[in-house]
Amino acid sequence: MKEKILVIEDEQRIADAIVYALKKEGYVAEAVYSGENAMIKLQELRPDAIILDVMLPGMDGYEILKRLQDRDHIGIIMLTAKEDIVNKVLGLELGADDYMTKPFDMRELLARLRSLLRRMQKAEAKKESAEITLGGIKLQISHRNAYAGNALLDLTPKEYDLLKLLLSSPDRVFTREQLLDLVWGMEYYGGTRTVDIHIQRLRKKLGEDYSDTIQTVHGIGYKALGGYSENQHKD
Repeated sequence: MKEKILVIEDEQRIADAIVYALKKEGYVAEAVYSGENAMIKLQELRPDAIILDVMLPGMDGYEILKRLQDRDHIGIIMLTAKEDIVNKVLGLELGADDYMTKPFDMRELLARLRSLLRRMQKAEAKKESAEITLGGIKLQISHRNAYAGNALLDLTPKEYDLLKLLLSSPDRVFTREQLLDLVWGMEYYGGTRTVDIHIQRLRKKLGEDYSDTIQTVHGIGYKALGGYSENQHKD
């Protein structure tokens, strides 16, 4: 399948030149010339990568980075006329994968894009084949399947996400507030009791043989048991 690339650049001459070069390389490519139109086109096109100008009218490139919904699956190369290190660092900290300063060589841009897409493909392949196993519990990441022993568990999406987070960091203690933030998101306004209820349901679904894998750390939160500590035990 051809990769889809969205060019977000307010200078139409530059944007159209990039799109032309991308299409010659076999990519599906489209351009938009403002940040507001970019947010609409991102939902429509669902690109594999974006080439993003920093200085845009209205909503700038940094704001677009902050608003990206599916950041983990979109490669980002930022373009800017600014050469100072502060702007480069800001773009990278907000999630850009690479950075080019105008004027740029089109061949270098294409080479960097190819390299970025290869890295993303390798990372995705590794992710899809990954499994997490701890204490007889196994997660198949690509299919979002969870097993206790040989039994396939019927988990809700949040139960799965909560179990995956705990199993991914054995013996790390997560507070209820951290779990609420990492699994439900900062926009969730429910109380930490939500975490306790989901832990109870998870333990019940894991069954007696495997429920001890999820430990209560009294007065703090929860952890997945990767080793034994006499001070921490299941409620």
